[in-house]
Amino acid sequence: MTETVVVEERGAAAPSTGRHRLGAALLHGRGLVGLVLVGSVVLLGVLAPLLAPYGPNDQIAGANLLPPSPAHWLGTDQVNRDILSRTLYGIRVDLVIVFLAVPLGALLGGFLGLISSAWAGVDVVTQRVFDLVLAFPTLILAIAVTAFLGSGLLTVAVVIMVAAIPVFGRMLRGSALVVREMPYVESSRVMGAKQGWVLRKHVLPNSLEPVIVQLALSMSVAVFIEGAMSFLGIGVRPPDPSLGSLIKDGVRAMYDAPTFALGPLAVVAALVLGFLLVAQALSKARAQ
Repeated sequence: MTETVVVEERGAAAPSTGRHRLGAALLHGRGLVGLVLVGSVVLLGVLAPLLAPYGPNDQIAGANLLPPSPAHWLGTDQVNRDILSRTLYGIRVDLVIVFLAVPLGALLGGFLGLISSAWAGVDVVTQRVFDLVLAFPTLILAIAVTAFLGSGLLTVAVVIMVAAIPVFGRMLRGSALVVREMPYVESSRVMGAKQGWVLRKHVLPNSLEPVIVQLALSMSVAVFIEGAMSFLGIGVRPPDPSLGSLIKDGVRAMYDAPTFALGPLAVVAALVLGFLLVAQALSKARAQ
């Protein structure tokens, strides 16, 4: 009996140790650089009402496709709007999508993956649904969702969430299948613990490390998805700005205003690179 208790305590201590290791990875090297990049972009988005010299949709008389200048740091667009202001407000739109849709997809997918690992009947159904979602390229899925919901912020969020569900579901299921065979989990079952208690107390806490790494990676992918959808005209509706729609407008005006898209592109690059560096740092810490 004493030996069983020791094993269970070791199993319960593993999640906090793992989380400490992952947290420490974000305070050094590439993890810290990634956090600084993402944090800087988040801060710009949060402070957009204070930093933007104009409203995102304000039309300025005589300011058609102006180059960067002290009055307009990133220039103006084809309908006389300040690009810096629209970029700052576009960051807010992307952040709402990334930090809402991806975690929701992770929660739904993780829940389905967890119950799939415990009940064979549920597993058969969820795995076939995951196969169906994964069979469609993300942009094809986006077009299909747009056909039902129309374009807009909600559609982008739904596409990102739906695309994330099978990724997190399969990841947590695979991790849970390994953890449920551990000695401390078997000991809990032998002592009469119910399936739900075992999942909540042992399996889930010890299966979260790969999910945390994937969360950062999926956030970088979400920035790409928003950009691609807005570039194709099925994302955020004009005149509301998003980073993807600003890049699309910049490409259209490339010959008249070559610097138009540089600001939004730099923000997208910083966000994607930041999330990737965070994911790499977490992945390396998890492997140690």
